[in-house]
Amino acid sequence: MSEAATPGPVGAAVEPAPGPDQPLPERAPDGGDGLPGDALSDAQLEALLFVAERPLTRRELAAITGASADVIDARLGDLQVGLATRGIRLLLDAERVALGTAPEAGRLIGRYVGRDPARLSPATLETLAIVAYRQPATKSTIERIRGVDADYAIRTLVHRRLVVELGRSDAPGRPILYGTGVEFLERFGLTSLDDLPVVDAAVAQRLAVPEADAVDAQDALDAAEGAPASDAGLLDGGPR
Repeated sequence: MSEAATPGPVGAAVEPAPGPDQPLPERAPDGGDGLPGDALSDAQLEALLFVAERPLTRRELAAITGASADVIDARLGDLQVGLATRGIRLLLDAERVALGTAPEAGRLIGRYVGRDPARLSPATLETLAIVAYRQPATKSTIERIRGVDADYAIRTLVHRRLVVELGRSDAPGRPILYGTGVEFLERFGLTSLDDLPVVDAAVAQRLAVPEADAVDAQDALDAAEGAPASDAGLLDGGPR
């Protein structure tokens, strides 16, 4: 087997998916290049996601298969329903799609691989909860809600791939925007962010503080002009 070959289940060779920063291949929308196109089946989509080494975006799925965006959405919906009672589940994280194991199989799989999932500290769990419900969120917004520095917690969550960088804010300084990743969904037994439990009114109000970067920018301008700094959006107290 050549180095370019992709190991996997018996069947037709699968061309590796392009990286997130690489240009997507041109595909004939009618499947004239030998790919399924709009005739894409649930089984073909499941197989593609199975051999993928990372979550794929809906755009990548459309480019790889030659299917239209509507067909991709329809097949993903069918596949999600079909896998709902199986050992493998479809995980949908905004535009990213992946396969993951069913949450009820977690302990069994942990016994097989011989390790328990790493535990998170209360401070790290609180930071993760803020990111999950507030995303996309900047580090300063997270710290404003918690009332304490969140640098270590964010680095821990990024290292464990529970939190990912989604891009950068348009606010001054272009701070990083954080959100949850597919690993978060799989770790907590969710198929999408829609499965997150509803928070009570007090927690929702605490999460709804103004974007910290905008407030910080106004504070800097006020200080430069000799005016009192704005305290909009500041919270009293620390983490609860």
